[in-house]
Amino acid sequence: MAGHFIGIDVGTGSARAGIFDRAGRMVATAKRDIALYRDGPGIAEQSSANIWQAVCNSVREAMTQAKLAPDDIVGIGFDATCSLVVLGPGGTSLPVGAHGDVDRDIIVWMDHRALDQAERINATRHPVLAYVGGTISPEMETPKLLWLRENLPATYDAAWQFFDLPDFLTWRASGSLARSTCTVTCKWTYLAHEGRWDAGYFQQIGLGDLADEHFTRIGTEVVPGGTSLGQGLTKQAAAELGLKPGTAVAAGLIDAHAGGIGSVGVRSPHGAALTRMAYVFGTSACTMASSREPIFIPGVWGPYFAAMAPGLWLSEGGQSGAGAAIEQLLGFHPATPEAQSRADAEGLSLPDWLAAQAARNVAELSDAARLAGELIIVPDFLGNRSPHADPQARAVIAGLGMERDLDNLVALYVAGLTGIGYGLRQIIEASRAKGATLEAIVLSGGAGRQPLIRQLLADCAGLPVLAPDEVDPVLLGSAMLAAAAAGAFPDLVAAMAEMAPSAAVFTPAGGEIVKLHARRLAAFEALQAAARKACELMRPTPTQAVSEIPT
Repeated sequence: MAGHFIGIDVGTGSARAGIFDRAGRMVATAKRDIALYRDGPGIAEQSSANIWQAVCNSVREAMTQAKLAPDDIVGIGFDATCSLVVLGPGGTSLPVGAHGDVDRDIIVWMDHRALDQAERINATRHPVLAYVGGTISPEMETPKLLWLRENLPATYDAAWQFFDLPDFLTWRASGSLARSTCTVTCKWTYLAHEGRWDAGYFQQIGLGDLADEHFTRIGTEVVPGGTSLGQGLTKQAAAELGLKPGTAVAAGLIDAHAGGIGSVGVRSPHGAALTRMAYVFGTSACTMASSREPIFIPGVWGPYFAAMAPGLWLSEGGQSGAGAAIEQLLGFHPATPEAQSRADAEGLSLPDWLAAQAARNVAELSDAARLAGELIIVPDFLGNRSPHADPQARAVIAGLGMERDLDNLVALYVAGLTGIGYGLRQIIEASRAKGATLEAIVLSGGAGRQPLIRQLLADCAGLPVLAPDEVDPVLLGSAMLAAAAAGAFPDLVAAMAEMAPSAAVFTPAGGEIVKLHARRLAAFEALQAAARKACELMRPTPTQAVSEIPT
């Protein structure tokens, strides 16, 4: 089959479209920023209308760049963050905050308003929690649904559909209410290996009405990623996107999982799809490893059946702050305004400029770890997803002095990167302790594009890092979904094999660098443990909490 495929990725800060040919080569791409509303440290909201408009504008620009006609596109695939979209009758937007702004109808993945609800759900110890690593996160959807029911009952009661963002996008494109196995299994507690929702779970946690309604508001049709939906693009969606009505629309994936689809099959002698861990390094970071049998790893989400690759179990770890943690860290330093000015003058982002400075100061990229000196950073600004599953965790920095110069800012940046690398190593070690076989890391995501970062991650994790060549694996993964839905290949597995890119290899350093990282990792874990102890000491006992209430 001739033709091209469009992959669409909606991240936290932007919507992107990429157009690919049958060989997996990207021929055009375009991007539009999307709005993010932060009314407090634990609140993050977006607008589905704003996101859809950004998607349409990105597709139109990419089509213009590629000089293609609508007839040239045979399939379109979506991935997005695992954010909760709330729509009323007819698809009208409903407000998800006390502000009452109907345009703000999305609770973003990183929103932590449902901490209390997540803790109460975890206290039930319901058996479905075994399939989310034993502990549900406030980033998942059932705690957020419970928060809505308890705090915004008018919105909750008026809701016609609660969508995960990838499923909203496929509904908006095709009119199909089918949910992706990926979204509902990974973030909603759907038991894909049994093909059912657990009504008892919803009844026990306080969302029994969803079960009583036979789950019509959260999904009664669940299909694998890459399944062709409905009759393809509706006339309205086609007109908005500048494409042809009836163009195949694929059931989507969460953005990190699309990165996994687009990367684990890279052409490289290091490992194979079942022994590679996909690491998607963006605003947050996700790890994904597949296995033929379920592996239960405390603090690592899953095991999820067929949530990424068909017929395989998925274990999903992650770090709530990765690129976002680096940005937060840099914002503290007095030399940041000067560095930002220099970065702007060179047309670089601040992290890219700092990476270049670090690389210039060393003979080998691995030696950059020495620049961090005694700075040790635990970058848990938004809690620890894996392997500690502690949303209450917070970041800690040790080794600060009175330095205010650019060299110290570079040191802080490198220390932050190694902190992220040690968090990745902890996920790898927790997975191996339960029987996972991991031989290489396949890196994707915009925050990991610098060679310095790739080498430091390899050194910190102790595994080769494979970086797909000249392609964005997340966009490619969505294009693979589109190709499968269009029938260009027999199935998604075939699309993954035929469209896979080659990869550059970053091999872990040996010798003294190994010893250096062993010392830094030990210090990192000591600091992490001390931070947990400090948090415990600062939490009031029930008696103290009562005594502190004003009379």
